Amino acid sequence: MTTEVSEVTVEELAALMKKAAGVTVDPHELASRMDARFAEFGLDSLGLLGIVGELENRYGRPLPTDAERCKTPGDFLALVNTTLRTGV
Repeated sequence: MTTEVSEVTVEELAALMKKAAGVTVDPHELASRMDARFAEFGLDSLGLLGIVGELENRYGRPLPTDAERCKTPGDFLALVNTTLRTGV
């Protein structure tokens, strides 16, 4: 089942960071530091892989392997949202 595509927001990313990786980040801080590395928030590659898995389950489609290699929230959201919009 495919969910209607919408954009993944900073708030959703913060919630996914907590759910998938146990990392609590204030969405406002995340939004103000979109170019900071995920490591600065305490998120490692396994945590990011968990977030990718959650989004793939939610939207019923795979995300590019580049998604789990993104280093910053800004890069991650740009890639994920472009993929969800275009289906590529």
